[in-house]
Amino acid sequence: MTAVTAGAVAGASLDRPRAARFAWLRERGMGASILVAALAAAFGVILVEVTVYIGAMLQSDPFIGDSETLAIVVAILSVLLTAVAMYVAAIVTANTFSTIVAGRTRRIALMRLIGASARAQRAEVTGQGFVVGLIGAAAGLVVGLAASGAGMLIGDRLLARTPETFSLVQPGIALPVIGVALTTWLAARIGSRRVLTVTPLQALGGSVERTHGEVAGHRGRHVAALTLIVVGIALLAAGVVVGLITPLGVVIAFFGGLFSFTGLVTAAALVMPPVLRLVGRMFGSGATARLAAENALRHPERSSRMAIGVVMGVALVTMFAVALESAKTLMMRQSEGEFAEDFFAPMDAFAGIMMVLVAVSAVIAAVGLVNLLTIGVVQRRRELGLLRSIGLTGSQVRRMVLLEAVHIVVAATLTGLVLGIVYGWIAAQSLLGSVPVLPDYEPAGLVYPAVPWAPVVIIVAATALLTVIAAVAPTRLATRVAPVEALAAD
Repeated sequence: MTAVTAGAVAGASLDRPRAARFAWLRERGMGASILVAALAAAFGVILVEVTVYIGAMLQSDPFIGDSETLAIVVAILSVLLTAVAMYVAAIVTANTFSTIVAGRTRRIALMRLIGASARAQRAEVTGQGFVVGLIGAAAGLVVGLAASGAGMLIGDRLLARTPETFSLVQPGIALPVIGVALTTWLAARIGSRRVLTVTPLQALGGSVERTHGEVAGHRGRHVAALTLIVVGIALLAAGVVVGLITPLGVVIAFFGGLFSFTGLVTAAALVMPPVLRLVGRMFGSGATARLAAENALRHPERSSRMAIGVVMGVALVTMFAVALESAKTLMMRQSEGEFAEDFFAPMDAFAGIMMVLVAVSAVIAAVGLVNLLTIGVVQRRRELGLLRSIGLTGSQVRRMVLLEAVHIVVAATLTGLVLGIVYGWIAAQSLLGSVPVLPDYEPAGLVYPAVPWAPVVIIVAATALLTVIAAVAPTRLATRVAPVEALAAD
């Protein structure tokens, strides 16, 4: 009987109109996931076009046209930044689909109850991720080509020695487009792995997030995360040591940073709660503040998913700022301040461009935060309705949601700043430790870490603005539904 029912459900799903089959695209969270994929793809396309354009400009220069070293450096930087954008987008997308699956727990359990397999349910979610990736990649391709075309026209008017013939149709643009589609699909598959653990009995409940005790019980995942962190730290140390001999130490340090940060992301549900607990003490002991702090700690997976994107964005921007400032400090130290005031103008201009490019990753992370916070409020309608029914006013509920967002963002910002400063100094040390410096033309040795306070203040201000923006829609949603309706909702 169960098999017949399941077959009837499957047959009915095949007979549905195409518009009904894609109705899931209207679910909360899907639009933001498409936006994240589109931003990553557009960013990659623009970087590829800019790289080829700069390479053509360098080749047309009568002085350095014969040397392709600078063009190769720019190309490598383009690939690395595109990879970083796709990495951030993949983590944000995986977190989004994990949250969506938690909200679909009851529906998935009902399908299991009538005979659908867990693998079939996971295949459905993964397929939705692939469609999201395709739509986002296609939109990003169009936006990237349009922005590149506009930039090329502006460059032809403002710059000297621009390439005489330049085509926007570059084979390299396929890399970010295909890469974003595949990483979004893979992120959806990773984010949907929890479907395999949903049981038919959970059809009686609503959305389910694992508690701190359940998260702490996943030993296999924690061992893998610890292994990544240990290997990453070892590679970071090796990069610093090798950097005293050759600048290629920065390559070793790059992989060390990648492994160690991936380990931190994997273990975020264990790493972030102590930081959240520490930050929670800053908000006082009022009832609303305590509720906000407890909400952030009660479900560490949900809080860490919201926080980790902000950690990545802040850490990336801080890392580049510290690395560039440390390089400038090294040059000032060896010259004893004898450089002219405008000597560092090109370096500052390059630093500004790099900060703008890296900030795209921070924007992707910000979209993820707003998305996850909004989905979280929608999925907690019953909980918020219960709070309203026992006496909390609408303003208290809004304040609780706002404080919860501030709580998570402050913890993420502090963590990102610390990681960014450490990674930035290691990058500068592994790259510049072996570079000969004046007056003795000996290797630089120890590169003193330098923190540029202006970018740090900008990061903190931008994070405060992000908190306000991220909390606007969720705080409205938190009190839009009457308590009785919220308690009756699925």
